[in-house]
Amino acid sequence: MDISDFDFALPEALIAQHPPETRGSSRLLVALPDSPLQDAQFADLPDYVEAGDVLVFNNTKVMKARLFGQKESGGRIEALIERVLDEHTALAHIRASKSPKAGTVLLFEGGIRAVMTERAGELFTLSFDDSRSVYEILEQNGKLPLPPYIERAADDKDDSRYQTVYAKHQGAVAAPTAGLHFTGTLLDKLRAKGALTAEVTLHVGAGTFQPVRVENIAEHKMHSEWFDVPAETVALIEAAKARGSKIWAVGTTSVRALESAAREAGRLKAGRGDTDIFITPGYRFNVADRLITNFHLPKSTLLMLVSAFSGMEHIRSVYRHAVAQEYRFFSYGDAMLLGRKE
Repeated sequence: MDISDFDFALPEALIAQHPPETRGSSRLLVALPDSPLQDAQFADLPDYVEAGDVLVFNNTKVMKARLFGQKESGGRIEALIERVLDEHTALAHIRASKSPKAGTVLLFEGGIRAVMTERAGELFTLSFDDSRSVYEILEQNGKLPLPPYIERAADDKDDSRYQTVYAKHQGAVAAPTAGLHFTGTLLDKLRAKGALTAEVTLHVGAGTFQPVRVENIAEHKMHSEWFDVPAETVALIEAAKARGSKIWAVGTTSVRALESAAREAGRLKAGRGDTDIFITPGYRFNVADRLITNFHLPKSTLLMLVSAFSGMEHIRSVYRHAVAQEYRFFSYGDAMLLGRKE
C-alpha cells in the first residue's frame, strides 16, 4: 500500500490546541460495524458497554521529559528524554546547532549536569551526575512535552490535563490520549453497569509523532516502545472471551500492547519487553473487539492501525464525517468508538 492511501485534508482550525473546559466533555463519534454513524457525547459511553465487557486501559504516566540548557563549552541545547535506562542514565533526543560528541558535558536548567556518553542511532545516552534519580530530576525540573502540532508551550493546566486520571507508571513522552476523556465518575458508571476494567502499560515514545517517510508503507521502520501485559489482565480477558463478552481497548497504545503480547502465540499471554509492532490493513487482530480512540494524523502509523481495525473505506467515511461535523482532532480532540472488522 502507498502512503497516499492514508492521506486526508484537515482544516487547521480543527486541530485542538487546548483540552475541553472540563475533562470528559468531548464529543464521541460512534462508528460501529453495520450501523449508521452516530454523533454522541463521550459521557454516553456506558450506553454502548454491556455487563461483563472488559475495558483495557494503558496506565503509563507522561514524564516531564523536556530539559533546556547548554553545552559546557557553550551553545544552547534541548533534550527530550525518550527512555529512562536506570537511576542515573537515560536515552534522549537532542536538539542543538551541532550534535554533542561522546564526553560532552551538558548543563541543564536547575543546576543539572549530564554527560553524553555514546550515541545510539538517533538517540543519545545521557549519564546524570546527581544524587536524585532521573525521574526525580524530570519531575522537579523538566517541562511537559506537548505534541508538535500544539503550537504553544505547556502550562500548569497541561500538567494535569495531559495525563489520564489513572496514570501510574512514569515512562511516556506522550499521553495515551483516548484515556484523557475518562473521569472517575465515568469509570464508576461503567463499573456500576457491570463492566470490568483491566490495565496494561505501554510507554509511548516520541516516535508516535514520527512521519512515515517512505511511499511504500511496507518499507517503514517502526519505533520501539516498552510494554507490560500482566497475568491478571490476561485472566480477565480470557474469562470475558469465554463467556462471549467484548474486549474494549482504550486507545491504540492498549491495542499495541495487547497485540504485542499475543503476537508469538496467536493468543494473549502475559509478557513485557520492547515492541516495534506495525499494524497495517490485512493484520489479523487477536484480542480487542472495540476501540476507543482519538482522531489521528494524516499518513500516520496510527491511522493505518485504525484502518486495519475497522476497514479502510469505513475509516475514510468516518474521517470525512468528522471533518464535515467539525470534530476536534488529535491529542486534545474528540473521540470515536470503532468496532473490529470481521
